[in-house]
Amino acid sequence: MNITRENIDELNGIIRVSIEKADYEATVEQVLTDYRKKMNMPGFRPGKVPQGLVKKMYGKAALVDEVNKLLSNGLSKYIVDEKLDILGEPLPNEEQQKTIDWDNDVDYEFVFDIGFAPEVKVGLDKRSKFPYYKISVSDELIDQQIGSYTSRFGSNQSAETADADSTVRGDIVQLDEAGAVKENGLNAQMSLISIGLIKDEEIKSSFVGKKIEEDVVFDLKKAYPNNTEIAYLLNIDKKDVDGVEGDFKFTIKEINQFVPAVVDTELFKKIYGEETDVTDETIFRQRVAGEISKIYEPSSDYRFANDARDLLVSKAKITFPEAFLKRWLLAANEGLTQEQVDGEFEHFLEDLKWQVIKENIIKDNELKVEETEVMELAREIAAAQFRQYGMFDVPVEHLDGFAKQMLEKKEDRSRLFNKKMEDKIMDVIKSKVTVEEKEVTKEEFDKLFEKN
Repeated sequence: MNITRENIDELNGIIRVSIEKADYEATVEQVLTDYRKKMNMPGFRPGKVPQGLVKKMYGKAALVDEVNKLLSNGLSKYIVDEKLDILGEPLPNEEQQKTIDWDNDVDYEFVFDIGFAPEVKVGLDKRSKFPYYKISVSDELIDQQIGSYTSRFGSNQSAETADADSTVRGDIVQLDEAGAVKENGLNAQMSLISIGLIKDEEIKSSFVGKKIEEDVVFDLKKAYPNNTEIAYLLNIDKKDVDGVEGDFKFTIKEINQFVPAVVDTELFKKIYGEETDVTDETIFRQRVAGEISKIYEPSSDYRFANDARDLLVSKAKITFPEAFLKRWLLAANEGLTQEQVDGEFEHFLEDLKWQVIKENIIKDNELKVEETEVMELAREIAAAQFRQYGMFDVPVEHLDGFAKQMLEKKEDRSRLFNKKMEDKIMDVIKSKVTVEEKEVTKEEFDKLFEKN
């Protein structure tokens, strides 16, 4: 087998692969011999079918299979050995590739077009200014987060009078048209009503100010248009709710009021553990501000990555073998039309430019991702998920368990590997350009994405 290459220009080339009879003959004969040993054909003993008949039946298929294997392996090895940086995959040359006559030819020549990845130098220096938007943590955001903590660790306490946020327990009975307890009506003991969840405002206000042993008469279906809520309240099947009508009387037996936790050392210990160094509200607010900043940091990094990509792609003067790439897109994507390729080609080139730039940064800075780094990233993601639920001191062994589960999935492992490499690329960019940190509010930050 002989392989040669002709460079048409800096971006396009042709590879010729010549395969002679001597390259495949012995292997094809061995394949046919193996077929013969396994064949069962009427009129012949097992394994005794004449070799000529075997060749007539299977020779062409064996030949095509072996030549294609030699072609594929040889072409791949050549590209690796020659260190060719190509785009996509080699494509059959539409002008020079002759039709293969598998019945008569003994020597074969295959001609392929290839597209070279362009040489690119990424201009990264301190003269380049890249924005980094840091979301400011306002007192309002801190108050909201503290409110979330005090609600999470709050408790229900008995109250004498109901208000709009109270929950009440009591007995509910169905009334007849005269306002008396309906005989054989729908009654339930110790039903629970959250006053704030009542849909009708007038009925909701009729509960406010009531005390234990006082009654409230109301239209149940008007208070709760949802059949599921009515079924729960009356302890009946949902299918029986359609027959419910008229007024009901609710006699209050118990009033509970949710009371948020007090901001004190007990709350700090519940959030951060017994050994916490948070000892007063000032330190608590500083700690919460740091937590919020940590939560927002990935968003800021994501925005920086987007801006860096756009800036570098816009600055890069990169030329591609466009005609080759359009052919390759059609060949590689079944069902894709020429019209679709033409319509999306500019977006494809933008993505390809960024890919080439990233590969250049990786090569120039000898970047690589170690297994331990992927594990550490998985652990960080697991810790971030726990933090969303207010769990800040999760034992390392639990984090490792969740991280290992993530890495067992091939897609997740690949995603984390790519994420870590992307982070390293961004670290290189940050280290070589001038990063202009700009503090913005959450609202201003969100509006940045509306402009795109």
